[in-house]
Amino acid sequence: MDMGRDAAAVVATVLLLVLLLNSENAWAATFTVGDASGWNFNVDGWPEGKTFNSGDVLVFNYNPERHNVVVVDKQGYDACMVSEGDTIFQSGSDRVTLVKGQNYFICSFTGHCESKMKITVYAL
Repeated sequence: MDMGRDAAAVVATVLLLVLLLNSENAWAATFTVGDASGWNFNVDGWPEGKTFNSGDVLVFNYNPERHNVVVVDKQGYDACMVSEGDTIFQSGSDRVTLVKGQNYFICSFTGHCESKMKITVYAL
């Protein structure tokens, strides 16, 4: 048994595992919500025709004095309502990682969600 060769194999395996664990989003895609128009009114149809995967990142670009992004559940999405515990982004350039299944986003400024400033994205 060659201990030097075994030790080298163990080190190589550990390094490979570390690289794999630290690059979980290496294959993730990044999507800018609303494309060049950004996060704005009537953006609800933007996800149509696109394929999203869990781990993909949505970038929300907007004026933080006029809009925000809130991660809500289906009820919040349907009712255009924010609940305690919902995550609110307000930087104007937010990056949100999609989870598997349905992901719901609204703008909680008065009347904005009702004006179709909301999207739902299904991630595989």
